[in-house]
Amino acid sequence: MARVRIDILTLFPEVFRGPFEASIIGRAVQGGLVQVFVHNIRDYAEGRHKVVDDYPFGGGPGMVMKPEPIFRAVESVAAQAPQRGRVVLLTPQGRLLSQSVAEELADEERLLLICGHYEGVDERVCEYLVDDEISIGDYVLSGGEFPALVVVDAVVRRLPGVLGSEASLEEESHAGGLLEYPHYTRPAEFRGWPVPEVLLSGHHAEVARWRRQQSLLRTARRRSDLLGRAELAGEERRWLEERLAEEEDLPLEEVVGRKKTRTASS
Repeated sequence: MARVRIDILTLFPEVFRGPFEASIIGRAVQGGLVQVFVHNIRDYAEGRHKVVDDYPFGGGPGMVMKPEPIFRAVESVAAQAPQRGRVVLLTPQGRLLSQSVAEELADEERLLLICGHYEGVDERVCEYLVDDEISIGDYVLSGGEFPALVVVDAVVRRLPGVLGSEASLEEESHAGGLLEYPHYTRPAEFRGWPVPEVLLSGHHAEVARWRRQQSLLRTARRRSDLLGRAELAGEERRWLEERLAEEEDLPLEEVVGRKKTRTASS
């Protein structure tokens, strides 16, 4: 039996026809590690025209997804398996998807993902039906279909047996709270650009040290907000301060604070 069952409820099931047949997700489905089912919310709407949206009370632009089809869809789909599962609405107003959230979702035996659309869904869906609301970023998309794909990919790769090497999970970007170190492969020199000598040395301890340092440096340069939550040994902190001072002529705390301010105002 599959480790996890994921049900996706959407108005546009055709969006999901290709992604779940390819790459890591496709292999996980074919290997029986996860089950993914896609359901059309419109099938649960009443009337000849299967209307799923209506004008918002109080006026305003756009249309709002009606509660009745969504409630019927979730209740019907939830009854298809013994466990109800966690019902998640993909919405810009939800909590931000992160590696820790993906790990949390991967611990669930079942997920029901509702893809919002139009101007949003009736608030009674949020209040009385869903268990969680998730966003994949602070920007606007046409609907919840692509966020659902992102959530499924982030969750499925966390399942035991999905990746070829379980060690890959521990070394990925964000897995330890930091960005991942740079990667190189053959040839050792390409167009005059050589691979760092340490990676060719065969000295595993030195390679591990270099990778850790590069991970710290890359995080400080690109995502200093993450660095503030990372655990740094005294030697690592001193090394990073020296490198940042060479580049920025500023102490580590000032570099981090400045980049946080820049990120918040952008």
